[in-house]
Amino acid sequence: MGWAAGVIESAAVEIQFFVATDVGRQRKQNEDNYLVDPEMRLFVVADGMGGHAAGEVASQIAVHAMSGALRENRDLLERYRAGERENVVEARQEILAVLEHAVQAACAAVFKAGQEDDAKRGMGTTTVALLLAGDRGFIAHVGDSRIYLVRQNQVHQITEDHSLINELVKRGKLKREEFETSPYAKYKNAVTRAIGANESVEVDTLDFDVLPGDRFLLCSDGLHAYLDNPTLVQLLGADDKMPESAKNLVALANAGGGHDNITALVVSVVEKSSQEAVERVSDLTNKVEVLESLTLFRNLSYKEIIRILNRTEVRNFAPGERIIEEGAPGEELFVILGGKVRLHKGNAFITHLERGAHLGEMALVDRSPRSASATAEEQTKMLLLRRREFYEVLRKEPALATKLLWSFLQVLSDRLRKTTAELSGARLEAQAEELSSDALFDDEA
Repeated sequence: MGWAAGVIESAAVEIQFFVATDVGRQRKQNEDNYLVDPEMRLFVVADGMGGHAAGEVASQIAVHAMSGALRENRDLLERYRAGERENVVEARQEILAVLEHAVQAACAAVFKAGQEDDAKRGMGTTTVALLLAGDRGFIAHVGDSRIYLVRQNQVHQITEDHSLINELVKRGKLKREEFETSPYAKYKNAVTRAIGANESVEVDTLDFDVLPGDRFLLCSDGLHAYLDNPTLVQLLGADDKMPESAKNLVALANAGGGHDNITALVVSVVEKSSQEAVERVSDLTNKVEVLESLTLFRNLSYKEIIRILNRTEVRNFAPGERIIEEGAPGEELFVILGGKVRLHKGNAFITHLERGAHLGEMALVDRSPRSASATAEEQTKMLLLRRREFYEVLRKEPALATKLLWSFLQVLSDRLRKTTAELSGARLEAQAEELSSDALFDDEA
């Protein structure tokens, strides 16, 4: 077993890493490779594929090509880390673009090496990469290696396998537990995307808040085949378990059979007690909890919730400040993160709304005039999602778009049922009053 550990210090945070790799119990050579670049705060795991040691060559080329491509753009990363960019959202998109470029550079390098050596033609590799910059994490992903996030004793898989089994499950062709007995079982190791199979590849990217206390696991499929959430929490949930975490994960996979090469790269963001850190953890937790409680976002995974949050902004309203105006065109969905809002038509009070309530979801569909006004009753924090940002998510994320549109249909369906019930109740009430009046008239007659 090969292993390494280290600490990356900065003024703001301490990052610890622990890595172990092993050939496993059933393979003759280890085609996994990893890279830790402390200066760039870059962590990469690659799982190679191909005969005659070509997989080992492919994964080695890939991790070093990625590091080299990112180093060529270190100035952009340093400006972001130093907070020199005014447009933070645009800067994040640029970093994701640079990270994707690094993966494409790796893909072209592996493909070229394969074309130049017949013995290695067709070789390829998976890859997962985590880049830490300031208080953000940036990932790039191709294939079926994975990145897990352990946060507040909860496990979130933040990459999605590009594998045959995952595609079949997503398309409803079969259930995951049925795969081993299906005709596709002999292709259980097949990936649908790989670096080097062609000169370029489709890359998944994501950026997200990194919080003090976060633990990341980057691993090849030789490890994640033996993992479950309780085990990850047990092995990564405490500071005193960090030094042996990577070794213990490799041992777990070998104890389960070690069917493939095994690599575990654990990255721990050491918690430093500061009021700012506490507030950041509380703020993100609140946003996620509130969004998860809404029908529109209830069926989304943690990763998908993060994608939505990346498209939102937070705005504070003082007591008495108008949030939306009756009759004005609507462009945003508002979600209350804290405080109290009065909903009214003119001076006529309708109701009070508090944390977790939302208003203006129809603004995500069109610019119809607002049907009522909303005013902050006290200091109120709101999460805003604009229609154009919502459409951008739908355009770029087909799978997420399907979930959102289906949930939106549920919201509209519930609203229609409620309106129908209210109209029916009003009609029955009117009929009852009419019958009562007729009876009164007959009695007087």
